[in-house]
Amino acid sequence: MDPRIREHAEIVVDHSVDLQPGDDVIVRAPPAAEDLVVALHELIGEVGANPHTVLASDRASRAYLRAHDGDFETPDHELALVEESDAYIAIRADDNVTETSDVDPETNAARSQAHQPILDERLSKRWCLTQFPAPANAQLAELSTEAYEEFVYDAVNKDWDAVREHQAQMVEIMDPADEVRIVSGDTTDVTMSVAGNPTLNDYGEHNMPGGEVFTAPVPDSVEGEVLFDKPLYHQGREVTDVYLAFEGGEVVDHSAEKNEEVLTEVLNTDDGARRLGELGIGMNRDIDRFTYNMLFDEKMGDTVHMAVGRAYDDTVGEGNEQNQSAVHVDMIVDMSEDSYIEVDGEVVQRDGTFRFEDGFEESEV
Repeated sequence: MDPRIREHAEIVVDHSVDLQPGDDVIVRAPPAAEDLVVALHELIGEVGANPHTVLASDRASRAYLRAHDGDFETPDHELALVEESDAYIAIRADDNVTETSDVDPETNAARSQAHQPILDERLSKRWCLTQFPAPANAQLAELSTEAYEEFVYDAVNKDWDAVREHQAQMVEIMDPADEVRIVSGDTTDVTMSVAGNPTLNDYGEHNMPGGEVFTAPVPDSVEGEVLFDKPLYHQGREVTDVYLAFEGGEVVDHSAEKNEEVLTEVLNTDDGARRLGELGIGMNRDIDRFTYNMLFDEKMGDTVHMAVGRAYDDTVGEGNEQNQSAVHVDMIVDMSEDSYIEVDGEVVQRDGTFRFEDGFEESEV
């Protein structure tokens, strides 16, 4: 087995979910990720924990969703399984990235709503979502399989304590802030309050790879417009040039150059899907290219991402409103040129360079 797979598994078990003897852990993975599943089970056995593997098959999901009448109920047996677990490891690896592209977006939205209690329970556990470098994902990234493996392992197998220390500098700026403004060219100018909401340092605990700092906007505070100039890949479909306009925290206008109907169904999922649940700032510069994989793309250096829908519990301060939704859909703005982040009236990043990094002063105009 490729030793990088064992290292990847060690980081997930020891760092991300901190598995302990006697823990009951769910491993959810597709067939393409079998090598990583094997490495994880070996380590789970060494720890003395108890694994339960769940097959994740997009072909099976497609068959089920296309045959269903669309009237979903929460599956109690699946909820019970998660309730009885201590940790949850989810692995992504695709045989066909467009397998579910012919499933009705309304059906996907209805299923998401029915599975909301399961998602809530999963997020209350020690959990990690990670990626195995499967050939279909390499193809989507327009890379050879070998080059994509290098890309994935460069982003995953690294010193996460050093990442934490570097990103802590941005947390120190964001955590006490009241207002954040994001400007990019003449297409994005949006402001939001983050007052009282903690900024979290993602150094690979829940998402592997990590490499961002993120918080939740106060739901009714978002004002302005955003053009997400990096594509969104959702439900097996590419959605390009997503435009959102906000008033009083809600999306009042939207469009997309391609597959706008997918965006519309996301926004129509529930009331919370028309408000922002997350503001994230990408800081992982080992992720240096766009790969149509949000697990990596949202961490890319020189980017900002915003998610419509659910706000994570840990990013909402005591007494503040938490945006609730059955969806959480991230979208990305390129901040590498003609862009800046302003925190409480002070520019803290310009054209991708943070004020605590070399070159920030030279980038001023």
